[in-house]
Amino acid sequence: MTRERILIMGAAGRDFHNFNTVFRNDDHYEVVAFTATQIPNIEGRRYPPELAGPRYPAGIPIYSESELPALIRDLKVNQVVFAYSDVSHQYVMERASIALAAGADFRLIGPDATMLRADKPVIAVCAVRTGCGKSQTTRHVADILQRMGKKVVAVRHPMPYGDLVRQRVQRFASYDDLDAQRCTIEEREEYEPHLDRGIVVYAGVDYEAILRQAEREADVILWDGGNNDLPFFRPTLHIVVADPHRPGHERTYYPGAANFRMADVIVINKIDTADLEPISAVRQNATAVNPAALIVEAASPIFLPDPLAIRGKRVLVIEDGPTLTHGEMQYGAGIVAARRFGAAEIIDPRPYAVGSIAETFRAYPHTGPLLPAMGYGEAQIHDLEETIRRTPCDLVIAATPIDLLRVARISQPVQRVRYELQVIGQPTLAEIIAARLTR
Repeated sequence: MTRERILIMGAAGRDFHNFNTVFRNDDHYEVVAFTATQIPNIEGRRYPPELAGPRYPAGIPIYSESELPALIRDLKVNQVVFAYSDVSHQYVMERASIALAAGADFRLIGPDATMLRADKPVIAVCAVRTGCGKSQTTRHVADILQRMGKKVVAVRHPMPYGDLVRQRVQRFASYDDLDAQRCTIEEREEYEPHLDRGIVVYAGVDYEAILRQAEREADVILWDGGNNDLPFFRPTLHIVVADPHRPGHERTYYPGAANFRMADVIVINKIDTADLEPISAVRQNATAVNPAALIVEAASPIFLPDPLAIRGKRVLVIEDGPTLTHGEMQYGAGIVAARRFGAAEIIDPRPYAVGSIAETFRAYPHTGPLLPAMGYGEAQIHDLEETIRRTPCDLVIAATPIDLLRVARISQPVQRVRYELQVIGQPTLAEIIAARLTR
């Protein structure tokens, strides 16, 4: 039998899941390579044979996406599968054109082929783009479920940046577990708020194995989506967050536009900081493409320990890294706090950036005078620390979901910005969730 030779374009997440669920055990296909982008230090590795299975005794190599045309030619690739997220429709079709020009088919795998069925109810929280406010929406949903007396287990969209074999199934129940598995800043930003609520978090690489283990200790599984990807588990209730600061992206970004059309509930977040016209535009788009969805409006108010400490200060603003980079936001809660509470000046960190942080600014020039909290490994955390140390400021405003001082040494005073979801009016998420779980 002649097998289709497959190359999967990814970023160490959806690509591995698509392989595990669609290709790993199918003799009609041979996956000859992965490519990697968005996340540093992924290319040059291999998807290990322990995870790839007996059909791949040497594992599968991971290359840089920049090598795509040569890989299609040299590896005699028949089909290119696009398997990462938070990119524009234009971007996807540009990659499709590269694949087609090199002689390969180009494929997007639909959610029905990759969503696993759970034995317990699944509430999925996803988004249209990175930085819409999915994290605080997920926390809000977790609080609702806990008030209902449910044992909640959160399963987080993959972030396997270390040893993939060791990360096949990850279970986090304490901060010690985060330290033991040497979690990156990006991982901690998603895990710590759940741990603070006493919620066990699962993540890793093999989501069939993760699901079966999580089911054993959950009344309800909370799918904590990432990077505007589609759920890996078939949801009982699918909640999707949209951002009126980026109106129109809910129809023009992949696969967030699919999430928007699939959603049972669309949360229009940040109505406290957005203008009426873009809020109305998102609502009209929801009505046009998904008229059956319930629409919930919400705010994300910010909280600081001492907002008066900001007044008159020269501040360095640190925002969530992925929100600024491939999320393409030019500001976040840190900038809102700096302006609202009277900072004298927002110091531009770019002249003081070192190493991988300087490289990040070159790769994402739209970020402006903000510092993304990049920390994909110890070396990058060191670069982040050094960039902060060199920046001449009176105060650091840290608007990441974690306590940055737990993982980075910062000599300047720090004000940590927190933000939580506040549903405005009705229907509320609590009412919707109670009705769906009862039904």
